[in-house]
Amino acid sequence: MLDSLAAVRGCPSRAIEGASLCTAVSRQRDPWAAADELAAALHHETLGFVLFFCSAEYPLPALSAALNAAFPEVPVAGCTTAGEITPQGYGRGCIVAIGLDRRDFAVSCALVEDLEGFDLLRAQHLVDGLLAECRDRAVAPLAEHSFALTLLDGLSSSEEQVLATLDAALGRIPSFGGSAGDDNRLAHTHVHAEGRFHGQAAVVVMINTLLPFEVFTTHHLRPRAEKLVVTRADRARRRVLELNALPAAEEYARLVGVPLAALDATAFARHPLAVRLGEAHYVRSIQGVNDDGSLSFYCAVENGIVLTAMQPAPLLEDLEAVFTGLTERLGEPTLIIGCDCFLRRLELEVLGQVDTASRLLAHSRVIGFNTYGEQHHGMHINQTFTGVAIGSRPR
Repeated sequence: MLDSLAAVRGCPSRAIEGASLCTAVSRQRDPWAAADELAAALHHETLGFVLFFCSAEYPLPALSAALNAAFPEVPVAGCTTAGEITPQGYGRGCIVAIGLDRRDFAVSCALVEDLEGFDLLRAQHLVDGLLAECRDRAVAPLAEHSFALTLLDGLSSSEEQVLATLDAALGRIPSFGGSAGDDNRLAHTHVHAEGRFHGQAAVVVMINTLLPFEVFTTHHLRPRAEKLVVTRADRARRRVLELNALPAAEEYARLVGVPLAALDATAFARHPLAVRLGEAHYVRSIQGVNDDGSLSFYCAVENGIVLTAMQPAPLLEDLEAVFTGLTERLGEPTLIIGCDCFLRRLELEVLGQVDTASRLLAHSRVIGFNTYGEQHHGMHINQTFTGVAIGSRPR
């Protein structure tokens, strides 16, 4: 199918299923012009919530003010990105948004500003409040008809604690999400709620609907035989100083067959490491090499864990198979909200497959962003495509 996909469907803005879900993208660099373009595409009488993903190149205070003015009576949430997924596929330097109709979606949103103090009591209070708001809007029974989206500051180093705590409070409610990016600068990432952008924070969005949906995750990486044991780590800074009792960067370079001086984001994307839990492997992506020869990771690392070397299988074949399975179970999705690790996009760029990937994403009706990490059922993971597929109302 990949070679035979038709030209990208849709236009910069697209309404789906009447006004139930609308999507829009603006490539205007002026934040006021961008917000006005989104509003022109998304506004209708029963618009209930706007979810957006934007380049960190925008002047964020001005963008907040512009979005507040463009959607004065509609809650708006979102985050900065390491790249956007638009109705035409991968984008860069733009803002993409989804409008949800309040007749089909009850949406509630909460901001978490104290990530380190986010304990189970606070998580349960937050979840109870979100569910109460959704229940009051009487769109659908809460059980089996609700899912949660989490957006986190991608440089906070608090993802594991926050997600595990939140998952315990959510119980059987499925959840997914992504860590905010900043166009691969690794300097400052932000989430947006309550009318402005926030650093060192998280946003939790509860969505309740009668439309069928499925939360999912996938990666294209397969285990190799080689193992590395973390023998010295700085857990607080997510750094591994030694692997197999040897300097971490040197031992990793030896394992993957790449010169130490050539270790960069491309090498890390092509030669990831993973932790095995049960029968599944969860990738622990490397962020960079430090001056002391240690390796910084995007996920938590600690002494004694065993890391398995992974090798990539064809990325787009794996993703296409996932989309095909979703269509078989749900019917053709109305929309897929996708959180796609920026390292996957980097791999596609190296392989010269970005245009093909964009056609697949557009054909599959994906809107989303490239992340600094993904979230799935309370797990913080890397180098995955994680999201929710929303089906059509049964006829």
